[in-house]
Amino acid sequence: MHDLLQTRLFTDSRLTVDALALLSSASAEERGAIHTRPEVAKFILDAVGWTENHPLETCRLLEPSSGEGDFLLPAVDVLLRRVEPDDLSILKCIRSVEVSHASWEICRSRVEALFSAHGWNDAIAASVIDAWLLHDDFLSVPLETGFTHIVGNPPYIRLEHLPKNLLKAYRARWKSLFDRADLYVAFIEKSLGLLAEDGRLGFICADRWMKNRYGGPLREMVARDFHLECYVDFTGCPAFFSEVDAYPAVTVIRRGSGNITRVAFRPEVNDETLTSLARAFADATEHPQITLLDNVCRGDDPWGFHQNPVIAKLEAELPALEDAGCKVGIGVATGADAVFIGSDAELDVEEERRLPLVTTKDIRHGDVQWNGLFVLNPFGTDGRLVCPSDYPRFQAYIEKHREQIGRRNVAKRTPAGWFRTIDRIHPALTTTPKLLIPDIKGSAHVVLEHGHLYPHHNLYYVVSGIWDLRVLQLILSSRVAHAFIATYSPRMRGNFLRFQAQYLRRIRIPVWETLSAAARECAVEAAGSTSQELRDAAVQRLYQLSPDEWESLNACIDG
Repeated sequence: MHDLLQTRLFTDSRLTVDALALLSSASAEERGAIHTRPEVAKFILDAVGWTENHPLETCRLLEPSSGEGDFLLPAVDVLLRRVEPDDLSILKCIRSVEVSHASWEICRSRVEALFSAHGWNDAIAASVIDAWLLHDDFLSVPLETGFTHIVGNPPYIRLEHLPKNLLKAYRARWKSLFDRADLYVAFIEKSLGLLAEDGRLGFICADRWMKNRYGGPLREMVARDFHLECYVDFTGCPAFFSEVDAYPAVTVIRRGSGNITRVAFRPEVNDETLTSLARAFADATEHPQITLLDNVCRGDDPWGFHQNPVIAKLEAELPALEDAGCKVGIGVATGADAVFIGSDAELDVEEERRLPLVTTKDIRHGDVQWNGLFVLNPFGTDGRLVCPSDYPRFQAYIEKHREQIGRRNVAKRTPAGWFRTIDRIHPALTTTPKLLIPDIKGSAHVVLEHGHLYPHHNLYYVVSGIWDLRVLQLILSSRVAHAFIATYSPRMRGNFLRFQAQYLRRIRIPVWETLSAAARECAVEAAGSTSQELRDAAVQRLYQLSPDEWESLNACIDG
């Protein structure tokens, strides 16, 4: 069994009880439950091959979070149409799990009505339903392996909303719960582990795990032991009955090997469109909305589905940003901004114990307009925490706010350094010229800061001892950089992108030393110009892109 494929019970059975006690009577919002539209549920069932023309009575289907039956009802209906009433040969064909008792009861009554509509004896139907429907916590209940089909919409729950003992147990059991992952990734991990050889999983869920840092272990698992057969981006599509913050995608993953992934973007949510698309996925036939991509899954690398040939070319020919003499970082997180950040009058400490701070508000207009905020600096130039008694005003200030500062996790983990910021402060960064980039934006927003301010946590920064920062600013503000970010970043509400370090690092740039003097001069001149035409022409020249290649990058940006 693969190291990420764990299906046994927790050694402490009380944890299962804890999960049921927490979630069995919880609200839909607390359980991260979102109802899937029937057209989308049917589309996923069709895409994985759970259709009436398939010998379903020899198959086994699992729904890990059945809710009120959004997927289970159509799956059962298809199966019952293939067999005669009271045929107990289907006793092992389906298994569903639901943690909410109220949802489980609704689902059961709906399944009972469906059996009745197909002419089954009530007692025989009840014996089948008893075997099929489990009221339990999917992540801790033991289940048999060998499912040929697994479908559903796993719950979207932030890990910090779980009790610490349950979260600790989940993290110990499911290695996909890495970094700031959400609970649905563990549902994917366990479900994949339950698949039979050549079995298929079809889920609709947030696409963040496919691109974010926390999805690395799960992406690596898929790349190693499975094949990503299909991906459908449902960004902006009414796939659910309620609006969601995270953009959804449908993935069909098969246990087995393969290279080609069939990709579609934002289909119309209606029976005709989705049935046609699902049939093309299942039969591997041509379809006007489907694109074939090769080698999408590469270790734990983020998955890029807009594999524009220009992006592929630049990735093959040019170094990544940090391999070309640049460094990407993020500003300081304090854990208690109300205490650590303030104006000149509010932070009454020695000058050595505070640094001028730049925030997203200071650069909103495209240049730095400092609002006069400072950040408390508990670190010396040697990188170590200072001794508070050496700075009486600093000591008085932190003692005054000791209760609030001490409540942070970082203070509890390091009692001797209870007054530290979460991130270590490097004072020399203040006087280093740098490019500042806000996290969430609709387009690249890159501001040159000449070396007077320390960045706040909501800002990423880029520094370089090789590049002319004006030219680097030109590149990172360009269509090329925007296309790279759009290729790998999940899209947020409002079609915004995440300009995070992990995506910035994927941008490819030329090697500064290899650029001709003429190309450098052209780029420097363009960097100081307000003419977009001149700026675009300079970047095209730096990357040696043809007019057609340059225009094709818009396809990545538009999604």
